[in-house]
Amino acid sequence: MSSSRVYVGNLPLDVREREIDDLFYKYGRIRGIDLKTPSRPPAFAFIDYEDPRDAADAVRGRDGYDFYGSRIRVELSHGGRGGLSSDRYGGGDRYGGGGSRGRDDYRGGSASAGLGPSPFGPSRRTDFRVIVTNLPLSASWQDLKDHMRKAGDVTFTQVMKDGRGGNMGLVDFSTMDDMQTALRKLDQSEFRNPFDKTLIRVKEDRGGGAAGGGSSAGRGRSRSRSR
Repeated sequence: MSSSRVYVGNLPLDVREREIDDLFYKYGRIRGIDLKTPSRPPAFAFIDYEDPRDAADAVRGRDGYDFYGSRIRVELSHGGRGGLSSDRYGGGDRYGGGGSRGRDDYRGGSASAGLGPSPFGPSRRTDFRVIVTNLPLSASWQDLKDHMRKAGDVTFTQVMKDGRGGNMGLVDFSTMDDMQTALRKLDQSEFRNPFDKTLIRVKEDRGGGAAGGGSSAGRGRSRSRSR
């Protein structure tokens, strides 16, 4: 029987579960992520998919992926939950760490809170940025991220007032192709959260960010990694 669990190795010690979710959500519905952070690098994780075919797709798509300078190792895990080989995976469950949680436990932010704990989402800025207008006042960065990642890998989201009584957002994608997909498919798409739905406009940011270029990037949470 095919495994629906994926092992992800060679992760940096400061990796967060949300970042792992960002890398792997596109391959299928995730039941849980079990992040392990040992006393010495690297960290590693196990991802449980609902469908073994999605797990196989994740291995094909992400094995060898360059994650902040670390080339991660991704393979199917056949040990089962609680039966993992400690010599193969660097300690099995003895390191503790994040524990196994469903996606809703670490998505971060509540739509009812408006902007959640922070108006900023994942924190890697790129040059592949779009401006999203006509967002409702109830929109959070997490709502925006969830909508925009239909087009590809989102690395940063920010929601702010547009000065006209509504909200607008900035969204960075990891690649030019993902940004262009967003421009084609999500412009004039229906944005919805539990409180509102609107038709949004999506345009390429050609001016360095609607919130003042570099200053908006500085306000977000940035990650610096030594290579």
